[in-house]
Amino acid sequence: MIRFPSAKINLGLNVMGRLPDGYHAIESVLVPVPLHDALEAVVDPSLAPDGPVLMRTGLPVPGPVADDLCLKAVRILGRLRPLPGLRIHLHKAIPIGAGLGGGSSDAAHLLLLLNDLLGLHLRPEELHALTATLGSDCPFFLRPVPQLAEGRGERLRPVDIDLRGRWLVLVNPGLHVSTADVYRATTPTGRSVDLARALQGPLDTWMDTVVNAMEGPVFRSHPEVGAIKDLLVEAGASYAAMSGSGSSVFGVFTAKPALPAFPAGHAVWTFPLPAI
Repeated sequence: MIRFPSAKINLGLNVMGRLPDGYHAIESVLVPVPLHDALEAVVDPSLAPDGPVLMRTGLPVPGPVADDLCLKAVRILGRLRPLPGLRIHLHKAIPIGAGLGGGSSDAAHLLLLLNDLLGLHLRPEELHALTATLGSDCPFFLRPVPQLAEGRGERLRPVDIDLRGRWLVLVNPGLHVSTADVYRATTPTGRSVDLARALQGPLDTWMDTVVNAMEGPVFRSHPEVGAIKDLLVEAGASYAAMSGSGSSVFGVFTAKPALPAFPAGHAVWTFPLPAI
């Protein structure tokens, strides 16, 4: 069985403060984008139930395979349900450490895949609880529609955003940014900014009202990321922002844009936006 985990972008990211558990309280609207990994799992009776095998292809993933979030997802699922031997193939197309949620999406979609493949009949609330233990972005990918994420990111509610007829340009400079380092460098605002309401305003007002609080620290330590935002604005983006903790930056355009030449090593995707 095969699934195609999607990436996401953040429309605004407000870091309000630190929680007692050490995580940060945030507000952000997460939106799926049509950039996908490919994930396949099959039952292999020759493998031990507690020894799933993961093969990774495509973009290189840092760190040993044993530490991959997909295998962590299988291990926590195995505590709830008996599992057979599994052979898993992950093909990476979503850049790593890019603010696009690729690893979280892979883990969440693997749980959905195994729930269907093995007939585990896990309820939505059980899947949500499992994904919340894997990472703050993971629960979003169980239902990839625009959602406001609050708390650590695990409290979700759908939001209405109409981007029909717009174009999205997504740029990744090939740079890995540490989420933990960016959180440490970000000064909390201490207040809510009501992103869901701000996003109901005209698109050309979003630059002032739909702000990613992590841009400042990342742009100071990695000026090339800030330069991407400047290039997108110069190319006519009605709204441009960094996604998550970086390093990817996106622009929303009212028509298909003519783009400037980005520096070597930058990956660029252009997508028409459907009704979402």
